[in-house]
Amino acid sequence: MTTAQPLDVQPTPLALLLLGREADPRSERGVECPGDLPAPSDPDLVERARAAKAKLGDKVFVLGHHYQRDEVIEFADVTGDSFKLAREAAARPDAEYIVFCGVHFMAESADILTHDGQQVVLPDLAAGCSMADMATAEQVAECWDVLTEAGIADVTVPVSYMNSSADIKAFTGKHGGTICTSSNAERALNWAFEQGEKVLFLPDQHLGRNTAVRDLGMSPEDCVLYNPHKPNGGLTAEELRGAKMILWRGHCSVHGRFSLDSVNDVRERIPGVNVLVHPECRHEVVAAADYVGSTEYIIKTLEAAPAGSKWAIGTELNLVRRLANRFADEGKEIVFLDRTVCFCSTMNRIDLPHLVWALESLADGKVVNRIEVDPEVASFSKLALERMLALP
Repeated sequence: MTTAQPLDVQPTPLALLLLGREADPRSERGVECPGDLPAPSDPDLVERARAAKAKLGDKVFVLGHHYQRDEVIEFADVTGDSFKLAREAAARPDAEYIVFCGVHFMAESADILTHDGQQVVLPDLAAGCSMADMATAEQVAECWDVLTEAGIADVTVPVSYMNSSADIKAFTGKHGGTICTSSNAERALNWAFEQGEKVLFLPDQHLGRNTAVRDLGMSPEDCVLYNPHKPNGGLTAEELRGAKMILWRGHCSVHGRFSLDSVNDVRERIPGVNVLVHPECRHEVVAAADYVGSTEYIIKTLEAAPAGSKWAIGTELNLVRRLANRFADEGKEIVFLDRTVCFCSTMNRIDLPHLVWALESLADGKVVNRIEVDPEVASFSKLALERMLALP
């Protein structure tokens, strides 16, 4: 018997990106953070953050997404979902620096909506979004060519989820579409179908499908899935012409892991439990849940829940754990929907050392990790965002 020799395997470009060792300007992943970060074990990190923030005073405004770690949320002036935070940034014109504790596309949106005198900082440039990465400008342009060849581009309206890059938002604005959030997706789709016959929904297939089927009463057969990695998206011209919803093959790596088995298991373990999930979850999970809504909806539902009620939440673990602690004194039992721990790995790249480094750098007069969107891209992106703000 011969012994297999070890292969001289060289890391692929994608592997290097995922490891953060290479950079790709078309991707939100794999960008190393310059500068010397304080050690995670530094016992003075909290005091250093407080001191730097106090030194900056009103010059800095810190935004914290719901999925951030507790150690980061502690220093946020406002917490919320991606759109709420971008809007809050725009509502603080006197703040010279906006430190966005979230992911790359969120900081882009804040830069688009704030004025030129403000500077948006992302504490770690490698804090991207796997869902946003699933739709590049080149792929979407190719998709539009496919729709044009099928003879349906002129009756198709793009609707892009807030969780998308500035390039995708700009494409949407340029082609007469709008942006949506998980809170207003139904209104956005109703508006889009008043403008055209079909919708190209980017980049989250699950939010698009759930909104179309659950809220608008469409059939699953009205939806087709466009795969950017297959010729013509893996669809025939006939399939495209017969569809109402053309869903992009993208998903959230956190919400996509919840399954129907998760729902069945928690109902068996906790009799009388209410299942509350985010609409980025798979359609079968949403169909089996008792309540479905955005992160803001999840929070408000739990705030209004009676004492002693039991809840299984299908969203990111940092938020679920924070809510469980918040409402424990009220006798509300709140558990994570799945047995498997499920953090948003890229959101968790924003930790206390990165935040301290960013704040101390600003306090010393050095702007680090500034997020700047190309003016033309920003213009068309803002057009799409303004259409969303004008939704009835």
